Amino acid sequence: MRLHIKPALFSAAITLALSAILLGVRLTQVGTELKIIGADIDVIWKILAATALIFFYNLFREHIERTLGFLPHVNIPSRLRSIGTRKSIQRLFWCFIIAATLIFPLLGSRSQIDLATLVLIYIMLSLGLNIVVGLAGLLDLGYVGFYAVGAYTYALLSMYFGIGFWTGLVAAGIMAAFFGFILGFPVLRLRGDYLAIVTLGFGEIIRILLNNLTELTGGPRGIGGIPKPTFFNLEFSRRASENAQTFHQFFGIDFSSMHRVIFLYLLALILVLITIFVINRLIRMPIGRAWEAIREDEIASRALGLNPTHIKLNAFTIGATFAGFAGSFFAARQGFISPESFTFIESAIILAIVVLGGMGSQVGVILAAIAMTVLPEMAREFNEYRMLLFGLMMVLMMIWRPQGLLPMKRPHVELQQ
Repeated sequence: MRLHIKPALFSAAITLALSAILLGVRLTQVGTELKIIGADIDVIWKILAATALIFFYNLFREHIERTLGFLPHVNIPSRLRSIGTRKSIQRLFWCFIIAATLIFPLLGSRSQIDLATLVLIYIMLSLGLNIVVGLAGLLDLGYVGFYAVGAYTYALLSMYFGIGFWTGLVAAGIMAAFFGFILGFPVLRLRGDYLAIVTLGFGEIIRILLNNLTELTGGPRGIGGIPKPTFFNLEFSRRASENAQTFHQFFGIDFSSMHRVIFLYLLALILVLITIFVINRLIRMPIGRAWEAIREDEIASRALGLNPTHIKLNAFTIGATFAGFAGSFFAARQGFISPESFTFIESAIILAIVVLGGMGSQVGVILAAIAMTVLPEMAREFNEYRMLLFGLMMVLMMIWRPQGLLPMKRPHVELQQ
């Protein structure tokens, strides 16, 4: 077995140097001066452990990669594979998942239900971006702009015109779709890095406009007092507003703040199920096939008579619509929004979810959204290293499984030789 001593030493030295700069020291203001303070002993041990891990991995790289190389080629018995592909089994599996999500609010605590609601918002956003990136193959780094458009559309309509949640939800989707259609025109002839730069600029333009239009959007102060969703005009507050009735009075039960939390969770779940159903139908339609054809080879698609202009516009418009729905629900759930809620880091997280889950795969994106949202909450001591861990996860995925956790599979027929 060959040992890679020089590459191992070099990679370990680079890891130690970068970790020491990024994590080992920090600037702290003492009076009017900034002083450099070293990290705590536990952080130093983590840096040394990471350096040792990189060193030994590169030292025994051939043996490790040879061992890991056998994992993707494990043969699954044909009977198990046939059971997994049966539609009846798949439907039973999804029914079980839906039943579990419906029962969850009855068993979970308030913080757990709040976290689950946040997970559902990210699932909706990731499924929408999956249309643009995973299916159509268009790299979009400004997806958070559509998210912001949906949130501010509902917030402004409720503040200036007294529009309710359900009407605002539809209006937010339409407005976000309009912005997606507008964005589609300047990017029709762009690909790769150039497309990413334009979409990134779009997301930043939206955030800067929201910051500067102080008279309309409140600027950095944001918008507060956004009305919460109601259940057929039944409010979840202790006392009802004028010409309204509360939920607990109508059903003759005691007031509980958990009623609103559970209702928001169930509402988010319904929106996610609708999103999954619509996207699943679109994938099976000619437009879904056209998205994948453009992603694989645009020149060949033109030769087949497809119109890339219409196909890309459809992808941007439909993907933006779901971001608008998620944005309006986010505004209603939070009750307060500001431009700082829609920074570039949100686009990066959503894109990371799509890449990690498997571009084009709905199940993979859902699992990745759960992992990317729940894991940071479970390990709060690593919260300040969150983006560093995200970056490390992306690097490892690109090395060992670039297709994602659960890559999309098309139904196909194999001819026996």
